[in-house]
Amino acid sequence: MSSNPVAATVASLMPRAKEELTELVAFKSVADFGQFPREESEGAARWIADALTAEGFEDVALLDTPDGTQSVYGCLPGPEGARTVLLYAHYDVQPPLDESGWTTPPFELTERDGRWYGRGAADCKGGVIMHLLALRALKANGGVPVHVKVIVEGSEEQGTGGLERYAEEHPGLLTADAIVIGDAGNFRAGLPTVTSTLRGMTLIRVRIDTLEGNLHSGQFGGAAPDALAALVRVLDSLRAEDGGTTVDGLTGDEEWDGLQYDDERFREDAKVLDGVELIGSGTVADRIWARPAVTVLGIDCPPVVGATPSVQSSARALISLRVPPGVDAVEATGLLRAHLEAHTPWGARVSTEQIGQGQAFRADTTSPAYRAMADAMAVAYPGQEMQYAGQGGSIPLCNTLAALYPKAEILLIGLSEPEARIHAVNESVSPDELERLSVAEALFLRAYAAGAN
Repeated sequence: MSSNPVAATVASLMPRAKEELTELVAFKSVADFGQFPREESEGAARWIADALTAEGFEDVALLDTPDGTQSVYGCLPGPEGARTVLLYAHYDVQPPLDESGWTTPPFELTERDGRWYGRGAADCKGGVIMHLLALRALKANGGVPVHVKVIVEGSEEQGTGGLERYAEEHPGLLTADAIVIGDAGNFRAGLPTVTSTLRGMTLIRVRIDTLEGNLHSGQFGGAAPDALAALVRVLDSLRAEDGGTTVDGLTGDEEWDGLQYDDERFREDAKVLDGVELIGSGTVADRIWARPAVTVLGIDCPPVVGATPSVQSSARALISLRVPPGVDAVEATGLLRAHLEAHTPWGARVSTEQIGQGQAFRADTTSPAYRAMADAMAVAYPGQEMQYAGQGGSIPLCNTLAALYPKAEILLIGLSEPEARIHAVNESVSPDELERLSVAEALFLRAYAAGAN
């Protein structure tokens, strides 16, 4: 790959990329300001704005979005009459979870065994660096042949919809012929992949109340209705015997007809313990890309340490439901809420609250942009053909952009391959993947520009 001038330039820039990613990872930019200082996110936003300014971007701005966070915008003019490409990433990150589980500090980029570890290294601060590397390589080899807009979101992980609403209120801001979402990942390291579908999602908080207050379990247990036990019954109703998702009225038999996911490789990627079965039916690809999936994200109940012998009067849970393309997220939300209410036992009082929601996404893989990306990937990954895969996660902004700009071609690439362990402890990025995908993005921009002529 180094015989290609663009690839050689990217290779020479990798030490700088590591320094910059180190600086960016150091910001504790979790967009939950009840847990992490707002200043950390604002510092990361300013870092990106300064980086765009240094690269010659115009109209660089910190956009105050309706959810109280900031997104970073900039525009790099290209040749007259050229196409416009929007590059997306996000700088907010998931909380580090249990910091004691990290081998090295989560907000200190650390090299170990050929990978760079740190929260956001792959998801998605590495995506910011990928865009910068691609543009720098083009500038060093004849110039950037398209108009480039960059948007870096500040609250993607929270799902609070700030950038979606801002884009809807300013529909001219992000107009583009093609949009590259740098928040996906290869099916596995070394196999070039574009994500062609995303599942939608809904977040529901459910609360069950049975008593005016907690009661002594010896004096009242056995007849007094236990809210925590009722909640357990409700949550269990969301699973079939094999662990598959069951929500009344929501079908779950769709099949994935693209790239398949071997059972043993999935077990290895997911770090499933020996002897523990996978849940659901159908192929792994069916289950994670083409069918609904419910997850209980948290339960409010007394911890084991310090628990008292009491019948619980109230209990809450946060539930995530992922839905595949073809299933309306609003309809799925209604079905989930109705299911929770219908399966609450003993006449207990139940209430539900919607916390977040996003529609599923399906890309048009026959578009010229996909052909340009396939050609670029073939150079960046010699001997490998670009693959199409689904992704079980959700990026609600994709649907907002598709609705605002129906003629825009949307591609999803990124650094979140299975070894990256995004959202988990010890998240990492492969510098080889960062280098190759930066080359691919640069060559894509060149090929996409040439296709306009």
